[in-house]
Amino acid sequence: MSLAFTIAELASLTGAESVEGACAGPITGIAALAEATPADLSFLGNAKYADAVASSKAGALLVPVAFAGKPASGQAFLRVGNPSYALALLCSVLEARLWPRPSAGIHASAVVAASAKVDPSAHVGPLCVIGEGAVISAGATLEARCHVGAHASVGADCWLKSGVTIGDYCVLGARCRLQSGAVIGSDGFGYEPVNGEIRRIPQIGNVVLEDDVEVGANSTLDRARFSKTVVGRGTKIDNLVQIAHNVSIGRQCLITAQVGIAGSTTLGDHCVLGGQSGVAGHLSLGDRVKLGAQAGLFEDVPADGFMNGTPAVPFGLERRLVVLSRRLPELFKKVDSLAASLDSAGR
Repeated sequence: MSLAFTIAELASLTGAESVEGACAGPITGIAALAEATPADLSFLGNAKYADAVASSKAGALLVPVAFAGKPASGQAFLRVGNPSYALALLCSVLEARLWPRPSAGIHASAVVAASAKVDPSAHVGPLCVIGEGAVISAGATLEARCHVGAHASVGADCWLKSGVTIGDYCVLGARCRLQSGAVIGSDGFGYEPVNGEIRRIPQIGNVVLEDDVEVGANSTLDRARFSKTVVGRGTKIDNLVQIAHNVSIGRQCLITAQVGIAGSTTLGDHCVLGGQSGVAGHLSLGDRVKLGAQAGLFEDVPADGFMNGTPAVPFGLERRLVVLSRRLPELFKKVDSLAASLDSAGR
């Protein structure tokens, strides 16, 4: 990574409310508090690491406005409302420099159906395939080997990394970002046992991603059996996630790695599902529901619920059960001892 910023430039890019102290030279790197050198920027994003600020060698630090510490000699504090977000603002500038949008146009090796509509400002990379009647909107970027099916729609300023598949009739809103290997619109897992055989049920719905949805690498979102599978505006989906047919996910949700959501389940807005958690089918989760990592959910959860464990129960109860379970060996010893005493007394 190549970068060089003055303190004034950093203050402008991160929205610093004030700058305290000064460093000798430009900032040319970003590093953790304990690893930073005088040429690095670091940040205090978690109060847990506040004690590490005093010993940090960073030339510049993003710290909360109310942070009580003072910069060392040759060090600058940039006081911001949210250091983590301030760093994200800077990283967005670096990202644009490191991975600029490719120039508009269709690569010579791409295959584009005659009836497809590709906006002149879009980029269609090598070996992409655009199906009949598909629409690629203004500013969209399709990296190499992307496949957009028949009558599918990719919204304005979407970015599809290499190897993304958008199934027939699926719809992406504006500014969606899909990582490599993501599949939007694979068949839902629909089968019916008939006369001792398992028969396939056609999946004739689609998938709709609203604006600003992001999907991680190798995640799959199945098309609906009928109607649509929906992901609400601003929701972020991590890598290796499975979303089944006819699932409806609300706005601004966080779905972390290896989560599985079974068919026809509904999530409200601002839900958070921890890594490897699983949600059974035909359930309803209210707004702001949280599931702990590896939780297995088999029942509806009202708004603001926090569930953990398998089968999932309210978080406070699950923590108490864990504590009690650790006492089971001791309890069994006492029961065995009591049983032995009763046997002796019976003789």
